[in-house]
Amino acid sequence: MTRSDPTRFILIGTSHAGNVGAAARAMKVMGFDDLVLVAPRWPDVQHHAEAHAMASGATDVLLAARVVATLTEALNGITYACATAMTPRDFGPPTRAPRELFTELVPQAHRVAFVFGSERFGMSNEDVYRCHVALSIPTLPDYGSLNLAQAVQLLAYDWRQALGGFTVQARTPDAQRADGVAVQGLLEHWQQTLIAIEFLDPDVPRKLMPRLQHLFNRAQLTLQEVHILRGVARAMDKARFSRSR
Repeated sequence: MTRSDPTRFILIGTSHAGNVGAAARAMKVMGFDDLVLVAPRWPDVQHHAEAHAMASGATDVLLAARVVATLTEALNGITYACATAMTPRDFGPPTRAPRELFTELVPQAHRVAFVFGSERFGMSNEDVYRCHVALSIPTLPDYGSLNLAQAVQLLAYDWRQALGGFTVQARTPDAQRADGVAVQGLLEHWQQTLIAIEFLDPDVPRKLMPRLQHLFNRAQLTLQEVHILRGVARAMDKARFSRSR
């Protein structure tokens, strides 16, 4: 498949096939497709049934994933590697929050990789040392446990936003706004009905109609809403006429 973005996601020693599929799904929804697996438990995990089930439509990313033996191979061509682990106590790369770092990183035009450790043990110190930074996803201090695919999704989202993000696609057409003529016709219809049901006293109007005018203006009525409100007025007229017979 053609790579649509140079960003790489690297999973080290993944033990659950479903997490690989879920990670592929998390990547695809954010427009990333370069997935490299370092010594996974299942060498042919791209074809594992559970991985396919969890990929849920991202099987193209899953099937294109490359399996390598070492992190060194996985980092081939990468100029900036981000560990998703705590910085070792003795020494290591700086620890940064993703969003803060990403705003600085984007203009530098690096080939970036996000490196994730195994579900049980995370990343080894030696693997963290190979990275330029250790990312710390801000979580509740007392409980920062994230599923592997969840961590992939969070970083993929923040990185995509830093790169410019995607525009939100409207799913429904814009409603046609009612013009002044339509709103005025509605007001006149309601005025007649409100007088007929004795809610409005034409001799003592108490600015009811101007207040309704302000209400309709604030609501920025659509043509469909004008039709609905005129239908309500007709229904009130009909009900009044039925009771008077």
